[in-house]
Amino acid sequence: MGSTKSERTTTTSDQYEEQHSYFPHWRLKREGVIAPDERLPWGPTILVGLQHVLAMFGSTVFAPLAMGFDPNIAIFFSGIGTLIFFLIVGGRIPSYLGSSFAFIGVVVAVTGYNAATMVGGNPNIPIALGGIVAAGAVYAVIALITILAGHRWIEVLMPPVVTGSVVIAIGLNLAGSAVSGAASNQFSGWMAAVTILAVAGIAVYAPGSLRRLAILVGGIIGYVVNLLCGLAGIGPAIDFSRVSSSAWIGLPHFVTPHFTGNAVSLIAPVAIILAAENIGHVKAVSAMTGRQLDKYLGRAFLGDAVATIIAGSAGGTGVTTYAENIGTMAVSRIYSTLIFVVASIVAILLGFCPKFGALISTIPTGVFGGLEITLFGMIAVSGARIWVENKVDFSQSRNLITAAVSVILGAGMVNGIVVKFGSITFDGIGVATFSAIILYQILRERYSLPEEAPVADSPVGIQPTGEGNDPPKA
Repeated sequence: MGSTKSERTTTTSDQYEEQHSYFPHWRLKREGVIAPDERLPWGPTILVGLQHVLAMFGSTVFAPLAMGFDPNIAIFFSGIGTLIFFLIVGGRIPSYLGSSFAFIGVVVAVTGYNAATMVGGNPNIPIALGGIVAAGAVYAVIALITILAGHRWIEVLMPPVVTGSVVIAIGLNLAGSAVSGAASNQFSGWMAAVTILAVAGIAVYAPGSLRRLAILVGGIIGYVVNLLCGLAGIGPAIDFSRVSSSAWIGLPHFVTPHFTGNAVSLIAPVAIILAAENIGHVKAVSAMTGRQLDKYLGRAFLGDAVATIIAGSAGGTGVTTYAENIGTMAVSRIYSTLIFVVASIVAILLGFCPKFGALISTIPTGVFGGLEITLFGMIAVSGARIWVENKVDFSQSRNLITAAVSVILGAGMVNGIVVKFGSITFDGIGVATFSAIILYQILRERYSLPEEAPVADSPVGIQPTGEGNDPPKA
């Protein structure tokens, strides 16, 4: 059946608005699926915004702790970054920007920080911040090229086999630090096991949307068990002296970046990983909403880049669009971009509570190690999920070698192993990223046999045709 007159009128109106208005005119809708350019009444909007704060909370707090950053200022800049992203994309893409895990490996390599053994935060944060700002600047250049030239080029440069390999390499590169934290002593090992089981139990058996908060709730359970064991004299007691001495309200502790060649060369390539993450998230939201959002990809890159530059300029971690919040949208079917304005405001307010940051810093080593093992493992597995969902064909040597080499390089280049080109230094994650990109582009098989095509070897799932691609004649 054809569209009704009212449906055609609404579609025409939507198209006109999209072409002639920077921000959408959010239409009120009270039930059903809420699209990005629609909104709930303000009461439910605030409640859903709070839910997104809970969804981002665990990872946004965990990443800065793994790098020795102040979690308060990381949460503060996650709110600032989300508002910046909202403004630059014109409220067209629903997303929350939280602390990026892609920076953990390179920041640890640059600063020599070990969360399991070093107390009181990372003393070399300014050096790391210089690299984070540089990564944001490189990302901004990628964004501007994408805005001017379109998004197709970056999809060709980083198809699913490349992005999946890079994500797996990130998770495996961090595995050693996770295990060392959990195994620092026998009691920490037991607490890590309790935390892992708690996270797993919540993720599998908890009702409804509570499963989306598995890391947060599992971490709380591990913390409470550790606290009770300390009170019973079974293990070391948690020290709350800093919590009691901290104020309820206060300014975030801002830090100025310091630029060094080593830090910039190691951390700046993370921009490519951030772009790959952003591509996946925009495509996921496009699929869920039924809206064509690829045309806003350049603006999404720019919003993420500017947010990372601003965060790195004052003491925050680099940020990225968050899969946790995309999952929350998938469960609730509420995609209104206005809910992220609410979430960002709440995060900014949390940044002004020093007592909250002091409480977060009391997380025991064992609990922290258990969370690291779970989260870093989930990062690695999510890379494999990219391969599966995009039907990457590993019977093709091009895909197989690209993945094999990059993943092993990322997993094996740890404990200070780097590659230097003059003054430029790359750690395992950087080497894995560039290896995957370069190998994929140069390993073009001459013939595409009938049983090999079509496959998800390219972003559109088809093999290139033309001279040099015909099968050999008998």
